[in-house]
Order: sequence, then C-alpha cells, then structure tokens
Amino acid sequence: MTYLVYPGATHTRFEHSLGVMELATRAFNVVTHPDNLGDETRAHFPELDQVSGRDYWRRVLRAAALCHDLGHLPFSHASEGELLPRGWSHERLTAEIIRSREMQRIWLTLTPPLRAEDIVKLSIGPRKAREVGISSYSDLESILSEVIVGDAFGADRMDYLLRDSYHAGVAYGRFDHFRLIDTLRILVPPPVPKEGEQSREPMLGVEEGGLPSAEQMLFARYFMFVQIYYHPIRRVYDRHLQEFLSAWLPGGRFPVKAGKLLKYDDVAVLKALGNAASNSKAKGHSSAARIALRHHMKVLYQPNPEDSSCCKEPELAVYRAATRKFGRRTLLLDRHTKPESACVFPVKLRDGRSASSLAISRTIATLPTASVCTVYIDPVRHEEALDWLEVNRHKILNRRLRR
Repeated sequence: MTYLVYPGATHTRFEHSLGVMELATRAFNVVTHPDNLGDETRAHFPELDQVSGRDYWRRVLRAAALCHDLGHLPFSHASEGELLPRGWSHERLTAEIIRSREMQRIWLTLTPPLRAEDIVKLSIGPRKAREVGISSYSDLESILSEVIVGDAFGADRMDYLLRDSYHAGVAYGRFDHFRLIDTLRILVPPPVPKEGEQSREPMLGVEEGGLPSAEQMLFARYFMFVQIYYHPIRRVYDRHLQEFLSAWLPGGRFPVKAGKLLKYDDVAVLKALGNAASNSKAKGHSSAARIALRHHMKVLYQPNPEDSSCCKEPELAVYRAATRKFGRRTLLLDRHTKPESACVFPVKLRDGRSASSLAISRTIATLPTASVCTVYIDPVRHEEALDWLEVNRHKILNRRLRR
C-alpha cells in the first residue's frame, strides 16, 4: 500500500503492463535487427533471419509482456504466499488465465494466430517453468523471456523502477533506459571451463558502452528497495492488509479459478476494508481500522552495526524481550532479505570479444543486498516501549552474547 506513504503512487498495473510491452518491443527490435545479429547468433537462430519468424515472435513477445502480470493479487505482492493455496503463485495464475478458453479465442483470431504456450513461456520465464507445467525452453524462448522478466535487462524491472520512482516523487529509480536498450545484444558468452566442458549458449548481453547504464539500473533497484519498497511504514501497512484479507476472505485465501479471482480487484478490497473499518463486528475490523484511520503499528527497533557486534540477531532478541514485557498481540517482527542471484551477463568489448559482467565490473560484483529488520509495537504502547528499550537495550543484547 505504497500510496499511504507516497500519495502520488496511485498508478495501476494496467499502465505498467503497457509500459512493459513498449520497452520489451523496443528491446526486441534492437536485439533482432539484422545489423545487430552476428554470424554466430544468426546461425543459431535461423527464425530471426526470416521476416515471418521474426514477426511471429515479436507478436508473442508483445502479448506476453502485456499479460505477464495478469495473475497478480490486489495490491501486488502483499503477502502472496499467505493468501494463496499451497502450490499457487501469481505466475501460475497468470499461466492459467493465458491458457483459458476466453484467452485462447483471442490468440487464435490474431494474424498470425499465436500459441498460448509460447505466450506463457515468455511471460513466466524458465525459473518458474516447473510451477506452470513447462518442461523445457528453447534458447530463443529463454532469451525472449529474459527480455520481459530477466533479472539484468527485463522490461518488467525497467518499467516498475522508472514508473514507481516517477509516481512516488523520488529520483532513486531513474537510469538511462534508452541507452541500455540501444546497446542490448544477443551474445555468445566467453568460455567458462567446467569439468572439461565450455558453456556457449547465447545470452542476452550488452555492448561495453551500455555497461554503465546496466550498472545504473542495478543500483537504482537497490536504492528503490532500501528507500521505497522496504520503507518501514509501507511494509507495516502490507502486514495490516494481509491480516485483514486473511480474516475477510472465505477460508482466508483468494480463489484460484480465474472467474472468481478477477472479482477481487483493488476496488472491491478497498470497499470491503472501508466497511470493516466502520463496523466493530466485521471480520478483520481491527486491521482494517489500522489502515483506514492510519493507526498503524510504529517502529520500536531497528538494529545498527554496534548492536550486531554483540548479538547475532538483535532484532529477534528485542522482539522476544518486548513480547515478554508487552504481550505478543502488541508486537510485529518484520525480517526479510531480497533474494538475489548474481547478475551475470556477457559484455561485448570494443575489440569484438565478450567478457563476463562480473569480470569487468566491480560495481556489479560488489552490489549490496537489500534487507529489512524491524520490530513494531502498537502505537498506544509506543512511547512507553521506547523508554523501556532505552533502559534495557544493553542488558537485552548482551544477555544473548553471554549465552
């Protein structure tokens, strides 16, 4: 619920999807342009050397970019894991919607007709393939899915950084995306010896001149997480929303059938939340009231380096001590580290050879990881708890050390 902290951040997932389609199309046009396809790449992807093949995959990519977020729940990623049945994710929901009869009719009326499975592959990506029943990707499908959802150059990442930064009124998410897209290339990576073998599958990479723009985007993402997505008040509103939805939804979970799920949009949830906030007997009343009246939990503690030097998990120690003092119902503990995979991609050097991004960019090799550790307490007990913590912090943290 970012707009409660940043009032301008009221943009919709629909406009984001349009932006992803636009950026992905730009990237596709660049990386498949005949002038940018080397002899080795052209031989590996003969379909890109044919107008009909290139046109088909361009249409698939645009459809996948437009539909890549169809399965998202209201208010995006707020506690998705707790609000869907086991084994379900927004990627699986997206795949089910794309494969639905209604959507199949749309794909088949296009010229040329599009295969739903091709759209699913590009919109989900290989990492989530098993969740949606896909067993394998061709090299071309892997690269085109990376154009949309890739960690390094995905249009999804580019658009949400730029769009969220603009609407939130901050500069953290800005980077030279035009320069980055213009220098994207399909490259054969440098040899990487491994047990006598060499990996030579083509990958999405960047020319050397575009490397600073790639570095800029990766740091933009880090700063957006630290300053916006991991803002402690924004995070606690997500927790209150999850608590409300768990109480309000039948069985505490969203349905997974598309016809039923699509009835639960942001407007429907906001209406239910407003009704619950004004009715003390409604399910989820207390959590809804915290959001509607801005009576959210307040920050009691966040660790600093000095605390970490004398206690391995200072936030956990403070949370447990505060629980004994004030009661579990008055407290929340939020701990999360953004899972990161090494951002490895080939870089085409000016002499025509390629090198690993980690080998030539210390910026990428040492990119920090965003994380959050926060203890919250009910605002009614906030001042009292701050005074208590000031008196007892040393004893709480050093007790853990002595053990």
